[in-house]
Amino acid sequence: MSNKRKLWQIFGPVLCAFILLIILFLIPWQNGEKSDNALFKASVSQSQTVFKGQSIKQAAFEKNYVPFYGSSELSRMDALHPSVLAYKYKRNYRPFLLGGPGSQSLTHFFTMQETVNQLSNKKAVFIISPQWFTKQGQNPAAFGMYFSQLQAVDWILTAKDSVATRYAARRLLDMPAGTASETTKYALMTLASGQKLSKYQTLYLKARRRMLANEDNFFSSIGMTNNIPKIQKEAGKLPGTYAYDNLRQFANEQGQQGTTNNKFGISNGFFDKKLNNKHLKHLKNSQKDFDYTQSPEYADFELVLNELAHEHVNVLFIIPPVNEKWAKYTGLSQTMYQECVAKITKQLTSQGFNNIANLSKDGGKKFFMEDTIHLGWNGWLKVDQYVKPFMEEKNHPVNYKLNSYYFTKTWGNKTNVKMPNVKSKAAVDIKKN
Repeated sequence: MSNKRKLWQIFGPVLCAFILLIILFLIPWQNGEKSDNALFKASVSQSQTVFKGQSIKQAAFEKNYVPFYGSSELSRMDALHPSVLAYKYKRNYRPFLLGGPGSQSLTHFFTMQETVNQLSNKKAVFIISPQWFTKQGQNPAAFGMYFSQLQAVDWILTAKDSVATRYAARRLLDMPAGTASETTKYALMTLASGQKLSKYQTLYLKARRRMLANEDNFFSSIGMTNNIPKIQKEAGKLPGTYAYDNLRQFANEQGQQGTTNNKFGISNGFFDKKLNNKHLKHLKNSQKDFDYTQSPEYADFELVLNELAHEHVNVLFIIPPVNEKWAKYTGLSQTMYQECVAKITKQLTSQGFNNIANLSKDGGKKFFMEDTIHLGWNGWLKVDQYVKPFMEEKNHPVNYKLNSYYFTKTWGNKTNVKMPNVKSKAAVDIKKN
């Protein structure tokens, strides 16, 4: 037997398998229609694979699922949570939860790139937390948890030169996860300099996108957390018919029962696990130097607003409070917090984003917060007073007036911004209902 034949017998099957694998991932595969149960499971899973993926989100947004962007507050699935209320009372929409601990504006901008067609002229809910607006802004490690190369490639191949594009490219170059691929890195450098991609870069990235999309089709459902039993269990506690007064009484009862071991109105489980009396003394006045008024997050947030504006998405923004008793104990300045809220509101309303549920002064209300910074029983019920009429209202095209000033460091570092004298459309709508 010749040496060539021996080598072929050894390495031939490996080579053939490799070629077949490449072909497999380059062919545009479709896994068929996603089942209703699979979409429901994905919508409440908050799994990173779902957040990073494309196919499940696209399928969901083409149906009756509405993206709810946010962070760790979405994980607080008590009986008044938006997903539980929509499930219990058979509403014509289902929240698709997108966010978890550490997810901020930059994370949401890139996950939106996978669903631009499905978002166009639709509705969305966006919970914007002042806690995101720290001196350092988006944590790179947290960003990496929710980022995928598919998001980057989708964006790079459709990006057109603009202030927003150059800014987004530079921000992604700052993130280790964004530069993990050399091809992606050099494409980002090209966009950041205002140049067009070469034909070779475009051809390669299109092939790369096909492979990544096929991987997503095959693997995005693997390891998906099943929170459906939790949703069903919490829904079983609710009154059979939706009535605000009954739900308010229910929320007060749940809050009363769940906050018996501390003076802050924090849920018993959270207090025992995260705080307790042993650690409290170390947290006294621990937040007195926190400042949310100067941050690179304002420019990252502008990326999100640019994307929502380009797709004419009708958005309800929710600004949550902090637990007032906890803020007083840790020394967190409520004056500073309200200055941050004013700055966020100015950035929104000056560009035509007028659907704002400003809950930032409600942190002292009874059973409004579940823990130190996350909405709880009455908090979620108040959110529903905005979400319910927003979803029932007939959708209409929205035109925004974007201003690239909000990408500048001047705006990011600006202080003493006054609350604009603009009536929130969401606040007007809630009074009608």
